[in-house]
Amino acid sequence: MIETRELVKRYGAIAAVDGISFRVEPGQVLGFLGPNGAGKSTTMKMIAGFLAPTSGSVSVCGHDVESQPLEAKRVIGYLPEGAPSYGEMTVRSFLDFIADVRKVPGDARRARLDFVIEHLSLAGVLGQSIETLSKGFRRRVGLAQAILHDPKVLILDEPTDGLDPNQKHEVRTLINSMAKDRTIVVSTHILEEVHAVCTRAIIIARGQILADATPDELEARSRYHSAVSLTAQNVAAAREALARIPDVESVEVDPQDMRITAFPRKGRAIFAPVSETLRAQGIEVSEIQLERGRLDEVFRTVTEARGAIEASA
Repeated sequence: MIETRELVKRYGAIAAVDGISFRVEPGQVLGFLGPNGAGKSTTMKMIAGFLAPTSGSVSVCGHDVESQPLEAKRVIGYLPEGAPSYGEMTVRSFLDFIADVRKVPGDARRARLDFVIEHLSLAGVLGQSIETLSKGFRRRVGLAQAILHDPKVLILDEPTDGLDPNQKHEVRTLINSMAKDRTIVVSTHILEEVHAVCTRAIIIARGQILADATPDELEARSRYHSAVSLTAQNVAAAREALARIPDVESVEVDPQDMRITAFPRKGRAIFAPVSETLRAQGIEVSEIQLERGRLDEVFRTVTEARGAIEASA
């Protein structure tokens, strides 16, 4: 597992990371979310041992990253931001080099190389130099080196950055398959990825943790949680009918696509009365759905609220 305790990283007067503490257990996939400059990559670099903290500590599988760096790094697979590598090397020579550095034993070496080549679809580019690869392929090579030694802990900074939808699906499936007996931290700005791979999410901004919950718990904080959204032929009639339902607090119409959203009063369920009202009044609806909540709206609310507090201080 991973444990950070009051982790701080300062650059002069600027605190890139400001007192972050959390614990990740085996079997968890932690999504690390935050706006640009929030401190995500800096925190991940400190966990991986590539950056020394100003204060605080990190332990990985019981090894202190500063006092036991080799022991900690042996159990970590790290995909840094940008997936840096040696551009002049071919993919095959680079993976062989990583296997040497990681001291992958001879009996497991071939199996691990075959595994990463197959699961990241690298067979077609093994003889190609890395500097000639597309961004998506370079990302896959970076992920391959991170998992080559079968680590207990994975630190993945934007693992699907630059991948097309099919490649993203393949990488997410791979992460899910590896999550059962590993501890994984994934930094991402793609909110759909949180639902796709994460069992837990932390939102940080200005170097501090603002929220720590499951994706479902975060969505439950959204004003859209349990709202009903729909598309109707007669928007005005639908809006008027929904506004008269006692348990509906408000009704909004998106001016771009004219989608109607009915928001419930606190603690009320409105899907059934909304459906019954529309049917009773003969209002034709092409689509209707119960909202789970919108993670992007929670993200904006949480991060913008912190910015507003600091601006008024």
